[in-house]
Amino acid sequence: MRKLLFIIIYLSFISPAFAGGNKAIENALHEYIKGKDARIGVAVIINGKDTVSVNGNRDFPMMSVVKFPLALTVAHWINTNGMSLNDTVTFSEKAMKEDTYSPMLKKYGKSRNTMTIRELLEWSLVESDNNAADILLHRVGGTSGVTSIMRQMGISDEIVIGASEEDMHRDPYLSYLNRTTPLAMAQLFDRFYHELRNASQLYSEISVMLEQCRTGLDRLAFPLLPTNALIGHKTGTGFPTPEGRISAVNDCGYVNLPNGTRYSVAVFVADSNYDIATTSAIIAEVSKIVLEGLIKQK
Repeated sequence: MRKLLFIIIYLSFISPAFAGGNKAIENALHEYIKGKDARIGVAVIINGKDTVSVNGNRDFPMMSVVKFPLALTVAHWINTNGMSLNDTVTFSEKAMKEDTYSPMLKKYGKSRNTMTIRELLEWSLVESDNNAADILLHRVGGTSGVTSIMRQMGISDEIVIGASEEDMHRDPYLSYLNRTTPLAMAQLFDRFYHELRNASQLYSEISVMLEQCRTGLDRLAFPLLPTNALIGHKTGTGFPTPEGRISAVNDCGYVNLPNGTRYSVAVFVADSNYDIATTSAIIAEVSKIVLEGLIKQK
């Protein structure tokens, strides 16, 4: 018993600088979000093991961050059914909704009714196209099909997909059915970076798409731009509420710094009383605090 106690005490002291650095980051984040007129949740997992969390166990609406777990279920579905990213999906003209965010629709109009799974994933992850996401969602069995696949994959039941993009545009409050905790999403990105992206060509291509993400460059990516860090991420942007707030502005992903430090990060800002630009700047500042804290540790 004494020997076991000694081992526990010893292990608690073998990396005090790193643990202390994490506490400093967490304290800085607590101080930064204090007094903000928004509900903010942050989770960071450093080098696959050390965790920083502020409101990390609270539920937040995912918005288009949902397209990341959706993409993982599509990849699993492809693998399970002996398919490939080159297989095609046929959809009707009705699938190309006009009253939603869809760069794909702007490019092709309603003239195309067949695309490869790769094309649809690229539109969904790189451009955050809502029509592409819904076509994929329906192809794998809708929200119930996606839920079943996520549980088969061992994805946390704290990540819930209960509404399509069409559902959310019909009734914006249905977006709250797509929810997660910051910790669960940071853990999923961490698992993706360390395990899944190397498991098959499918997941590897998804990682390339995440690293080509063209939305929300004023969020997590903003303070990283001068560092030449690698970032793969997925953003989410909500809607104005009747109270004049923004339902959610989010950004989640993984970062590989030039100094070798790797971390996954999830930042959710819900019920914000600021405009989109100011709310996005909150995420950028959180990203900066994490980055500077990790640089100091080196």
